Amino acid sequence: MRSRLLPACTLVAAVATALLAGGCGSGDDWSGPHAKPTSVGTPGPGFFPAVSPAPEATVTPRPGSWNGVRPPEGYRVVLLTAGEDRQTTTLASAVTAWAEEEGVSLRTVTATGPDGFVPAITRAMGMKPDLIVSAGDALVDPLALVTPNHLDQQFLVVGAELAEPTENVTAADWAGASFRGEGLGMSSTYDSATFTPERAARAVRAGAAAVLNGMTGVVLWLD
Repeated sequence: MRSRLLPACTLVAAVATALLAGGCGSGDDWSGPHAKPTSVGTPGPGFFPAVSPAPEATVTPRPGSWNGVRPPEGYRVVLLTAGEDRQTTTLASAVTAWAEEEGVSLRTVTATGPDGFVPAITRAMGMKPDLIVSAGDALVDPLALVTPNHLDQQFLVVGAELAEPTENVTAADWAGASFRGEGLGMSSTYDSATFTPERAARAVRAGAAAVLNGMTGVVLWLD
């Protein structure tokens, strides 16, 4: 009997080891040393403004000028999301698709309920990613509270913006998607219909290109 059980146990152990190895591959294991990420490729003409933008400035890059920029393989990103509305899920899907296409190591933190927003941001920062990408208007006010105290962590807000972003917070939005927090005016009329997969994809790519190339603390206006 034992001669049959031992190989079975060995097989189970081997399968378990393989599963662990598959779930903690070099692209997903964030425990090891990690070099400072650098941009692969350079933005095209019209991406950077003629004059270096002031903090909190709005920058309008030339359409497609970010297409030549990619993150390095294994770039560590946390998708921080809150809400199940169509706009938020469209943004989150764009982040996931971009990560898959570019070989980004992606983890997701979902915030549930107002009391969970700040703890979710804290969890995301605790992972020590290269970039935290925020999707969902409900996170704007909590981010405005937390981000000024963590200037060493880069954030990208897609489909919304902070009213007074610090140097570590970059936003990418467009006409119809410029929510700045409860009780604050917007630079354009909110329009949920503008949250298309194409716009969301452009926002993620343009925003990541800006962060990778050091143009942070600004709002990228993509329309």
